Amino acid sequence: MRVMFVTPDGKESTVKYGLNRKNMDQVVGTRVVRYEREDMCDAPANDSVGWRDPGFIHDGVMVNLRKGKRYFYQVGSDSGGWSITNSFVSQDGDSNEVVAFLFGDMGTATPYSTFHRTQQESISTIKWISRDIEALGDKPALISHIGDISYARGYAWLWDNFFTQIEPVASQLPYHVCIGNHEYDWPLQPWRPDWSYSIYGKDGGGECGVPYSLRFIMPGNSSEPTGTRAPATRNLYFSFDLGPVHFLYFSTETNFLQGSKQYEFLKQDLESVDRKKTPFVVVQGHRPMYTTSNEIRDAPIRMKMLEHLEPLFVKNKVTLALWGHVHRYERFCPLNNFTCGSLGMNGQGWEAYPVHIVIGMAGQDWQPIWDPSTEPPDVPVFPQPARSLYRGGEFGYTRLVATKEKLTFSYIGNHDGEVHDMVEIMASGQVLNGGGGSGAESSKVLESTFSWYVKVGSLLLLGAFIGYVFGFVSHYRRDTASGANWTPVKNEEI
Repeated sequence: MRVMFVTPDGKESTVKYGLNRKNMDQVVGTRVVRYEREDMCDAPANDSVGWRDPGFIHDGVMVNLRKGKRYFYQVGSDSGGWSITNSFVSQDGDSNEVVAFLFGDMGTATPYSTFHRTQQESISTIKWISRDIEALGDKPALISHIGDISYARGYAWLWDNFFTQIEPVASQLPYHVCIGNHEYDWPLQPWRPDWSYSIYGKDGGGECGVPYSLRFIMPGNSSEPTGTRAPATRNLYFSFDLGPVHFLYFSTETNFLQGSKQYEFLKQDLESVDRKKTPFVVVQGHRPMYTTSNEIRDAPIRMKMLEHLEPLFVKNKVTLALWGHVHRYERFCPLNNFTCGSLGMNGQGWEAYPVHIVIGMAGQDWQPIWDPSTEPPDVPVFPQPARSLYRGGEFGYTRLVATKEKLTFSYIGNHDGEVHDMVEIMASGQVLNGGGGSGAESSKVLESTFSWYVKVGSLLLLGAFIGYVFGFVSHYRRDTASGANWTPVKNEEI
């Protein structure tokens, strides 16, 4: 388990840890790195308004961990002081179950007013995930944040604020990330093909991936040179197995076309997955391959992903493809070239196509509209295509629970902490529910819902009838008691 922390002076620090809070008898040293103002590629990251000294970033790896055990740890030194004691449950790669919390585009909220836009809803996202972690008890889990992480965009203090905000969860679970446009994009980035003129701009605020590359360390050794003094951009594409799930992350901001290093990595990785050991494959990237939001600027990159990556995903039977960037939740049917695969609920043949889900609703409050209708005004303004089974603008996060037999993916809303959408996928790739009205399971849900409406409606009618009878009797008794002795009251209103 890796732990990263920041000190102001970079002096020698260690991580001490153990199975007993009062006896943390294992110790490891840390590697120290930092970046300078001159490493930033553009403004505001390299000017006086955006820059703030990031301190010294320490990286320590706790080793020789027993599987599935709760460990306690502290970071620091005798001379510089020690952190509070935190704890985590070590992963068990042989476990039959894996739990993950996944989202994109969260950002951070500040406890003070700032001219730079922040994301207040990120507070609720962390609150509800903290609740779920507590409910897990001594079960391990992980967090997956797929791009647009702090939304610092060149204003360095927002990175510090972000890490303070996520510390309650990131100190307990592994925090995995992949790169988004707001960590990386700048005008002189090395890969900027002609068709991408409307896509890659100044979204990174001049950071060119430097804080992202040094403040996180992901598995693998993927990197791309920046072409400047800045160190190479890291944490671009990587994968790992955890229980019954193979997690694969990639970069939509650097070259993913056929022939590129990244494409070759994705191809080799997907083709080498042992589906008997890890029956589920979950691919994650920032910009979506599918969305029904009105995001015209990204249309060229979606076309390239459909051309170069979708055949790879379909051929290798990817289970889930998760995306951020669009600040909404949207779940699609099992897809291949905009066509829904049969769910096979009535005995017919079916294909294990990837289920695409957009999960960029963790905090950023700028939301694009859905694709408007091109039809006459007698149809909905924003019609929902058949391939889009569920979509909404509620902030929240998602939860993945997988065993060897079944993967359950749920969407939790921040306004109430409840599940608002769910899909279940068998190890075979067959989608059990969430089919948008097709198949036996959907029919059963529809029938159950209709029955519920009938019952509720009957109760309401019965209640209304009883109320009417009670009111009539009361009115009759009152009139009978008063007889002819009532006195009309003068009323000026006519």
